[in-house]
Amino acid sequence: MIQQFWRVLFIIAIFSWQACSSGRQIQSASRKAADRDGLAAFVEDSLLTRPELVAGQVGICIYDPVKAAYVYNHQGDKYFIPASNTKLFSLYAGLKYLGDSLVGMRYLVTDTALLVIPSGDPTFLHPAYPSQPVIDLMRKTGKKIWLADDNWQDHAMGRGWAWDDYNDDYAAERSSFPIYMNMIRWIQDRPKGSSNDPFGGSPSIYSVPDVDWPVNFNPDTTRKSFFVQRSFNQNSFLVSEGKEEHKEQYTPFITDGLASAVMLLKDTAGNPAGVKHLGARFPGAQFPGGQLPAAQFPGWTVLHSRPVDSLFRPMMYNSDNFFAEQTLLMVGNEVLGSMNDARTIDYLEKGVLDSLPQKPNWVDGCGLSRNDLFTAQDFVWLLNKLQREFGLARMERLLPTGGTGTLSAYYHQDSTYIYAKTGSLSGVAALSGYLFTKSGHQLLFSVLVNNYTGSGTAVRRQIEKMIHLIRDKY
Repeated sequence: MIQQFWRVLFIIAIFSWQACSSGRQIQSASRKAADRDGLAAFVEDSLLTRPELVAGQVGICIYDPVKAAYVYNHQGDKYFIPASNTKLFSLYAGLKYLGDSLVGMRYLVTDTALLVIPSGDPTFLHPAYPSQPVIDLMRKTGKKIWLADDNWQDHAMGRGWAWDDYNDDYAAERSSFPIYMNMIRWIQDRPKGSSNDPFGGSPSIYSVPDVDWPVNFNPDTTRKSFFVQRSFNQNSFLVSEGKEEHKEQYTPFITDGLASAVMLLKDTAGNPAGVKHLGARFPGAQFPGGQLPAAQFPGWTVLHSRPVDSLFRPMMYNSDNFFAEQTLLMVGNEVLGSMNDARTIDYLEKGVLDSLPQKPNWVDGCGLSRNDLFTAQDFVWLLNKLQREFGLARMERLLPTGGTGTLSAYYHQDSTYIYAKTGSLSGVAALSGYLFTKSGHQLLFSVLVNNYTGSGTAVRRQIEKMIHLIRDKY
C-alpha cells in the first residue's frame, strides 16, 4: 500500500515537472514572440507612422549575423533609390580588386619619351595628398610625356546625373587621367578688415592651378558672396566678387578626354619637352589578361601611388562622389582593361555579387543617379560580405561613426556603437551599416526612405531615434 502511494506520488511529480517545463517553454516562446512584436512596434512607431513619412516609402532590414536571420524586415525586398549608399558597392569592388595600393599609372621610359597609360587614379595632384610619386617621376625623366587613353570607354558624366549639377563640386567629371580632382580651386582674399571699408579696394582673386582658359569678371560688385560660374559647354569662367575676406570654391572643368589634363600637366610637370596625347593605347600594352607587352616595348612598369584605404576612408567618411566614381572605373581598368561602368557592373553582378537577394539596377559608382535601385536586403547582404571578407575592424576604420564624417551631427550618444554609410538626395534618405546594442548583440541594418516631402533633417532624426531604440532594447 505504501509502495503504491509513492508510485502515484512519483507519477504526479513527473507530470507536474513536465507541465512546468512546458509552461516555461511556452512562456519563453511567448516572450520571444513578444520581443519580436515589441521590436516591430517601436520600429514602426519611431519611423513608419511619423507624419514626415506617411506619404513616402520606407524599406527596413535588420539582420542578426550570429543567428543568420532577419530580426525585422519591412519591405526589405522592395526597390529604392539609395543615393550615396551605392558607394558601399563601389567600396566592395575596390577592396576586392584594387589590392593594397592604387595604380598611379603604367609607364615605359624610352630613349626619347615617357609613355603613360592612365589608371583613373583620382588622387593625382589632389591637394589632400602631399606625396605624388607620379608627378615626381614625370619631372625626373625630363622626357616628352605621351599619354594614351583608349582604355577610357565611358562618358565624363554618369548615367542619370542631373545636368544642372555641372557647376557643383560634388559632380566633377570622370576621366582616365584625373588631375587636381578635375576641378579648379578659386580663391578670393581681402586684407583683414577691408570687407566693410568702402575704399578697401578689390580683393585678390586667383585659381589653383593657374589656367589659360577665359576668365571674365562680373561687373556687379553688390554681391555679398564670392561665386564662380563655369559656362555649360566650355571652360570659360565668370567670377563674381564677394564681400568675404576669404572664400574658396571648387568648380569642375570640362575634361574633354585628355585635353584638359594635357594642358594642365604641361606647366605642372615643368617639362620643356612637352606633354602629348597619343589618342590610342600603345602597341602591346593590353592588360590584364590580354597580350603581354610587345617586343618593341619591353619593361612596362606599374607605379603605385598610395595605400587604397587612404582613398577609401575619405570616400566613405566624406561621401566623396568623385572618389567613388573613379574607384569603380579603376576596378574596370584592372579586371577588364577598360574604364566603363556598365561593363564593370555587369562583371561584378555575374561574379562576386551573383548571390544578391535581389538584382539591383546599378548604373554609377556614387549614387548621384536616380536610376540606381537597390533593396535594403541587398545592403544587409553586402555588409555581411564586407565583414566576412575584410574584417569588421577594417569596416570600422572606413565607415564614419557617430559624430564623425557624414554622421557628424548625429548619433553622438552612439559614437563607436554605429558605423554606417549615409545617403541623401532630394526626397531620399538612407542609412546602412553596423550597430552594436547595449546587450552586446551586433546587428546589420539598412533603412531606405524615398519620396518624402518636407525636411530631410527631420527624416534623418527619426531614423536616428529608431536606431537608438533598437540599440537600447535588442
